[in-house]
Amino acid sequence: MRQSSPGQRQIPVVVLAGFLGSGKTTLLNHLLHRSGGSRIGAIVNDFGAIEIDAMAVAGALGDSTVSLGNGCLCCAVDASELDGYLERLARPDTGIDVIVIEASGLAEPQELVRMLLASEHPGIVYGGLVEVVDAAEFDDTRVKHPELDRHLALADLVVVNKLDRADDRDRVLGLVRDLADRAAVVVPAIFGRIDPEFLFDCKPSEERIGQLSFDDLHHGDAEESHAGHLHTAYDSLSFASEVPLDPRRLMQFLDSRPEGLYRIKGYVDFGAHDALNRYGVHAVGRFLRFYPEPWDAQGARLTQLVLIGAGIDAPALGKELEACKSDAPHTADEHGMWGVLRYVQGPGEELQDPAF
Repeated sequence: MRQSSPGQRQIPVVVLAGFLGSGKTTLLNHLLHRSGGSRIGAIVNDFGAIEIDAMAVAGALGDSTVSLGNGCLCCAVDASELDGYLERLARPDTGIDVIVIEASGLAEPQELVRMLLASEHPGIVYGGLVEVVDAAEFDDTRVKHPELDRHLALADLVVVNKLDRADDRDRVLGLVRDLADRAAVVVPAIFGRIDPEFLFDCKPSEERIGQLSFDDLHHGDAEESHAGHLHTAYDSLSFASEVPLDPRRLMQFLDSRPEGLYRIKGYVDFGAHDALNRYGVHAVGRFLRFYPEPWDAQGARLTQLVLIGAGIDAPALGKELEACKSDAPHTADEHGMWGVLRYVQGPGEELQDPAF
């Protein structure tokens, strides 16, 4: 990925994966109609000559979709070709806030993530791997597709879908949690209903009205009867500090972030050593990047972070961040900043996350 210009907005790109019938298109439709006014662009990759999935989301997306028919995205295009598709959606005039790649049921998630991490488009950033599993068919799917265990270990967010149809949902949820990476968030769902805030920032405006999908029309009443006892909301923590943070302590916090903590975003002030820059931070699952950029001359110098997850202990995390404060000038010298700078991408460099 090329280094973005200071202050340049980067659009998160989320990979939505899962085997055939797991409910990926239903989940995407749910996000489209619960976006809170945020605009979603999608790359829909069907396997087959008739692009059923693309037609299912076309009414809601309009011209904000790129459809790739008759093939598997991870095999059909290389990183440079993917950049071309992303370019169509990431142009500033589209007004798109997040891009979702809905992979075919036969795609290899690891290859898709690698292509995104290798992307040369400066206007996008990796937004996480979401793996959707069918709770009712989970055991049979593992027999037919043993690679599912590996996919779960790579995921940043696992949506255990169709829990209302599972005979032993507690066992399935427990097994998925055992198979998923420690950094992953496991969310139970019916009809793909998850909180969009896990994936992107919903704008505080009226929900955009679009064409309802078949699943919305067919399952709307059923969802209401089950949502109460299976809905899992996200937890969030907002942290602000006028005192700079010690980079070593912050990296210890980030390196040991707990299960369920899915996203971290915001800006960090490391104090006098780098008086010209603040550091944007973007973390999804195990993925972490820092982006140095000039301070706003009119704004206050503050650290401002938002943490989002499921089942996280927000007060305890707040105390850990409080312990990262330090106004001692030596803490952010070149030695202290080394851990942070490992996650800053320079021109021509390609940072590769160890898990991928």
